Amino acid sequence: MTRTTYAKAVGAALASAMREDPRVFVIGEDVSAGGPFTITTGLVEEFGADRVRDTPISEAAICGIAIGAAQSGLRPVLEIMYIDFLTLALDQLTNMAAKARFMSGGQLSVPMVLRTQGGAGQRAGAQHSQSLESWLCHVPGLKVVMPSRAVDAAGLLASAIADPDPVVVVENKNLYFRAEEVPEHIAPVPIGQAAVLREGRDVTVVALSGLVPEALKAADELAAEGVEVEVIDPRTLVPLDLDTIVTSVRRTSRLVIAHEAVGTGGFGAEIAAAVGRAAFDALDAPIERVAAPFQPIAVSPALEDAYLPRAAHVREAVLTTLGRR
Repeated sequence: MTRTTYAKAVGAALASAMREDPRVFVIGEDVSAGGPFTITTGLVEEFGADRVRDTPISEAAICGIAIGAAQSGLRPVLEIMYIDFLTLALDQLTNMAAKARFMSGGQLSVPMVLRTQGGAGQRAGAQHSQSLESWLCHVPGLKVVMPSRAVDAAGLLASAIADPDPVVVVENKNLYFRAEEVPEHIAPVPIGQAAVLREGRDVTVVALSGLVPEALKAADELAAEGVEVEVIDPRTLVPLDLDTIVTSVRRTSRLVIAHEAVGTGGFGAEIAAAVGRAAFDALDAPIERVAAPFQPIAVSPALEDAYLPRAAHVREAVLTTLGRR
């Protein structure tokens, strides 16, 4: 085992993929300088400017170039600095990349990876702090992964680069510099496979991205009160490993879903609906959801802290579903 950060694990996975396959290249704003979160630091020195391409500030252009390169036989990994700016590339991503295989009768594929970052808590304001993963999950033809741990971020990125179709990797900027223990060699993580991070018998908590460490913290606190919480990280939203979640819920009979995105239209609603249909007979209480309020994110530290769902909210939801609130 070795100790590293989420950011360094992603960068190492990129470098490994580029060493193994000369078709893989990185493209985006300031990627030669490491990008805003240091992920691509050192890549241009090892692979050169032909494979680590800086671009103008045009998300539509970055995505369009990547799609063309992918259809020409390359394996681009493009970076959109903040998920908020994905709005400027959605036509290319959702109408071109996601539809190419279907509209060509399987003759065309777009083997590209789009990396982007979401999450609040850095006082970046309403235009640089959103969690918009549910937008992407609504588009047939896109795979969407959302890892919470360094080992999964690296492993899922490896699988995404090898995938024959477009994959969006949604990272959380607040997880980037958390130090974690990882294996010396990180194996690819299959897309569409959830991880049970903590076993428990009383309540299932399905947490996404930045809410995974918060859910684990809440589970530790509740264990002192005799409540055993099972924590599941889906890791992949599309395709969703519903079987792992349903198996857990059938054992615990209770479900809490936690994510940082606003509750209205959030991916937690999809999980709740799917579990409600597949395991309604097993539920002993209504499904509880932990999410951000339906409002823009303030730049004020006090207001942003009040906005963010945390371990305390997960704890309250668990106690509510147990009938203790």
